[in-house]
Amino acid sequence: MDTSRLASKENLEAAGKRFEAIFVGMMLKSMRTASLGEGLFDSKASQQFRDMQDQQLAQSMAAHAPIGIGKAMTEFLSKAQPVEAAAPATDGSTP
Repeated sequence: MDTSRLASKENLEAAGKRFEAIFVGMMLKSMRTASLGEGLFDSKASQQFRDMQDQQLAQSMAAHAPIGIGKAMTEFLSKAQPVEAAAPATDGSTP
């Protein structure tokens, strides 16, 4: 398994934000499907527009008002990575 992308803090943070955006998007979609009835003017087009709006809202919420699940995932992944020992510097003067 290639885990080289986990070594970069920026990659971990970006993955955390994307994860949070996906999670919030799924939460919004669940809330939309739990509606008690259809509106008078509901159509496929308005549903598609609402889905796109929810996707943008989820990305905005993850970027500006995170709920913390992305940060928790980032911290978990950074702790799960083995810490590599620093290789001793050799300048050629010591055998």
